[in-house]
Amino acid sequence: MIARIDHISIAVPDFEKAKNFFESLGAIAGVGAKDDSTKFYWQIFSLGDMSRIELITPTDKGSFLDGFMQSRGSSVHHITLQTPDIKKAIAKLEDMGIPYFGYNEYPGGIWKEIFIHPKHAFGVLIQIAEFNANDWLSPEVKMPDGQFKIEVNDDTVFLTLPHPGGGTATIQLTKEQAKNLAQGLLSNI
Repeated sequence: MIARIDHISIAVPDFEKAKNFFESLGAIAGVGAKDDSTKFYWQIFSLGDMSRIELITPTDKGSFLDGFMQSRGSSVHHITLQTPDIKKAIAKLEDMGIPYFGYNEYPGGIWKEIFIHPKHAFGVLIQIAEFNANDWLSPEVKMPDGQFKIEVNDDTVFLTLPHPGGGTATIQLTKEQAKNLAQGLLSNI
């Protein structure tokens, strides 16, 4: 039902201040957009291999974030879990008797989502979404499908691969481990 945690969303009143803070820690800005209907702006940031946060901020009075920020200020707003199939996730929740709300399917099917209210999820708003993670990331943190990168430093080999959850995953090996891996692969071809 759930493939992985995709990101943690943080509501902030001062987007630029929060953006500068996370970028100073090495975060790389990805896709972002303003939603005029609910009066907020969101942007995804990548941190290292496959770790992401989303910053959300109100853009005008009457934002859906107003009540949340009045009671909590800057805080974690929700956790987004990726599913390969939103319909199967819904069926599983229904089988388990877990209430959900807010089904949305965005144009072209690029993002399908539901939510589980904090009162049913131990105090945390859970967003379950079906999407292609790479669609939301900066090209700087993505690797073309089927490609990989090998770097060698002293006695260490770094193998970087595209990850199905978006972004990349890097494996650190000793030169001896890398040789054993290569020999094992060649003997199985």
